[in-house]
Amino acid sequence: MTQTISVDVPDIGDFKDVAIIEVLVKVGDTVTADQSLITLETDKATVEVPSPAAGVIQELQVKIGDKVSQGAPILTLKIAAKEVPTSLQSQITAGGKSAEEVPTTTPVSATVSGPAVSVSATFTRGDLHAEVVVIGAGPGGYTAAFRAADLGKQVTLIERDSKLGGVCLNVGCIPSKALLHIAKIIDEANEISHHGVIFAKPAIDINKIRDWKDSIIAKLTGGLVALSKQRKVQVIYGAAKFSSANSLTIEAKDGIKTITFDNAIIAAGSSVVRIPCFPYDDPRLIDSTGALLLQDIPDRMLIIGGGIIGLEMGTVYAALGSKISVVELADGLIPGADRDLIRPLHKRIEKRYEAIYLKTRVTKVEAKPDGLWVTFEGDSVPQPQRYDRVLLAVGRRPNGHEVNPSAAGITITERGFIPVDEQQRSNVPHIYAIGDVVGDPMLAHKATHEGKVAAEVISGGKVSFNPLTIPSVAYTDPEVSWMGLTEIQAKAQGIPYEKATFPWAASGRALAMGREEGFTKLLYDPHTKRILGAGIVGSNAGELIAETVLALEMGADMKDIGLTIHPHPTLSETVCFAAEIAEGNITDLYLPRKPSGANR
Repeated sequence: MTQTISVDVPDIGDFKDVAIIEVLVKVGDTVTADQSLITLETDKATVEVPSPAAGVIQELQVKIGDKVSQGAPILTLKIAAKEVPTSLQSQITAGGKSAEEVPTTTPVSATVSGPAVSVSATFTRGDLHAEVVVIGAGPGGYTAAFRAADLGKQVTLIERDSKLGGVCLNVGCIPSKALLHIAKIIDEANEISHHGVIFAKPAIDINKIRDWKDSIIAKLTGGLVALSKQRKVQVIYGAAKFSSANSLTIEAKDGIKTITFDNAIIAAGSSVVRIPCFPYDDPRLIDSTGALLLQDIPDRMLIIGGGIIGLEMGTVYAALGSKISVVELADGLIPGADRDLIRPLHKRIEKRYEAIYLKTRVTKVEAKPDGLWVTFEGDSVPQPQRYDRVLLAVGRRPNGHEVNPSAAGITITERGFIPVDEQQRSNVPHIYAIGDVVGDPMLAHKATHEGKVAAEVISGGKVSFNPLTIPSVAYTDPEVSWMGLTEIQAKAQGIPYEKATFPWAASGRALAMGREEGFTKLLYDPHTKRILGAGIVGSNAGELIAETVLALEMGADMKDIGLTIHPHPTLSETVCFAAEIAEGNITDLYLPRKPSGANR
């Protein structure tokens, strides 16, 4: 006895009208279970749709170039009754009634039809045991899950929010860069007027800007869903907490689930730090997530915290028309970065912002009908000021305590960090931790590399996480980036160094862009001349710093960098020119020779 089933397009996330780029079978072909039938191409990835069972192709209902969505019929397949998957047989009902969704391991949808038989099934993993379970689907978490799956592990990825991608993709790195791109265009259009090209004042359609920003997020989160399905990674949405060293309890919308595991990777991320006694029930007091919602363009905005997050948001809102003030407890913006790197940024934004208060704290935020009234404490502070919105950006805290680590016997610090070794293992050998929960710096590019290490160690790899540096970037205007040893660190630790600085005022490309305020700085060992660190301030500094990171990891010296031919005219040349200054053979500047000796 045979049955005919209709194979349909599976759940492919938020994508619709996805193009078919390959049809891998033809009518009359005999296929095996899990054999690929067609290939779809989304904005993020290509996805192959496999056959739910062995059989013979009876009819093709699609062709290359067709655009399909979830549930669209692909083909009909004749299969022997014994070939109908058990999970489908249990759902067959008489009289053509619809069947319930069935958990299985094959990521396709199928409708079984025949004499008095009808079945509809969505195939997703349904058992609650995993070889590897990953808690948190941010950049570190999904990277770990995908890498483990690529290495042959059966993986479950648990995400507490409704979308994959974590803070970075949904309410952090990606949406902020979209808005910063708009800010850059607005500023450049304004500044080009000094060179003879005059644009009218831009009209801001905040709804369209928000929709565009959200569309970018949707493409990327939808892409992660597709990549998960392609790798057969089971995704569960819910808040996970350890109930033992080998089990988790997941509080999901459809109830409480329990999952056991062989290995676990904690990638629970971090949350915004709050200052006590502020009126958090007032929607005019926002954090970075609220700022990225772009609910309005306030006339006056105060940013509490002069670090990277606060200054990036200040860049956006200033370009959109807000009057920005910044208050910072330290004696300079972006504490931790060398002061010479911050000066060009400070000089530029102090002309654009309403005020910058350093060595100042906020002692009170009072919600009144006409705005948020803020009281300051410090040197030369003003009387209480009224703001339409106040953005709190004073840092983030790890979410280590939120996964109930004590139930699994995991060591955790009072602040919420989980100590790990170079292979990302916690004190419980089969439980690993990555990303923000293991310590500073809290950066996505650190988490992704840690995630790969954890996945590869679980899969038997002999690898460890021991980078020589992790670069930092402030996507302000101008951008600021640095890596390796800073001058602040060198002086504090008594490390001998020399430095070479190339001013962008001597760069043809920087001058042509009208952005000559920047510079490129290299720190190097006075004896071996190997690179120790680097700092760049100026347009696209975040892109330029990668070369110096590679140089440090490869043990390059100033001669190596200087002899590397860089394209002309580019900003990347400034790295080469700085190395030539160190070598004493720079021709694009005239610098008197200085006595040899290390800076301290």
